[in-house]
Amino acid sequence: MEVNLENMLFLDRRSFALEISSLFPLREMKDSYAEGVSVWLVVLLMSLLFFSCALINTNMSAVPDGKKLVRSPSGLRMLPENGAFNSPFSLDEPQWVPDKECPRCMQCDTKFDFITRKHHCRRCGRCFCDKCCSQKVALPRMCFVDPVRQCAECSLISQKEVEFYDKQLKVLTAGGTFLVRVDSSEKSETMVCRLSNNHRYLFLDGESHFEVELSRISSMQVLTEGSTPGGGSLRASGMMLQYKPPGSQNLQQLHMDTADDKRIASAWLAAMHKAAKLLYESRDQ
Repeated sequence: MEVNLENMLFLDRRSFALEISSLFPLREMKDSYAEGVSVWLVVLLMSLLFFSCALINTNMSAVPDGKKLVRSPSGLRMLPENGAFNSPFSLDEPQWVPDKECPRCMQCDTKFDFITRKHHCRRCGRCFCDKCCSQKVALPRMCFVDPVRQCAECSLISQKEVEFYDKQLKVLTAGGTFLVRVDSSEKSETMVCRLSNNHRYLFLDGESHFEVELSRISSMQVLTEGSTPGGGSLRASGMMLQYKPPGSQNLQQLHMDTADDKRIASAWLAAMHKAAKLLYESRDQ
């Protein structure tokens, strides 16, 4: 008896296909696949939405600040990669007075020529001769890596600021202990208040924790005590500031009083008073 193997294989393949189709109907497979894809897309979109909301509400103080080295006409500067992470004390570089607009020194009125060269002050941007603009002083508020050329007036200001960066900032980042209350609450909480390392936040830590972004502070007042009729020295005893919490336009008031270690707390308040002056200068530039 002759057997046609080709026909047998065809029949076997056909019967196998019929059995498979009976187990998984094509229409159901398509519907199931489409439903699976739809569910996957919904999950993906929900995940992206959740991630976006999380980014919006992320505590920005926890985001690391990347730095980049930038060469400007005034010198090398170490700047944050993201401009939103600039220090609230920082200053922008000034626009230089164009050379054609300053034929003479803007301090001593000496005429510039081949021998008497003109120089621009890196802080104010004005033109001076070498004698009136010979000092090179550190300028941390503009993030310069090395000391830069400045006029006599700007040099004095920058030298005082260097003292703030070298001394007062260390006091602020070390922190002090205070009795803190928010708004009109009568309950005070003992908290350690310190400035963040990037100078952008006040961290307050106790049983609870919250942060105040310096750029959102609208007013700051250092409270004093110890005045005498004979003109005795005053001592910082507390601080009251108003700020806008993130996502709100309503002012919130924070009241801080010195706690047990009044010496450290008073030094912190004195440093914060100097920081407030730089903060307002940066806003007004």
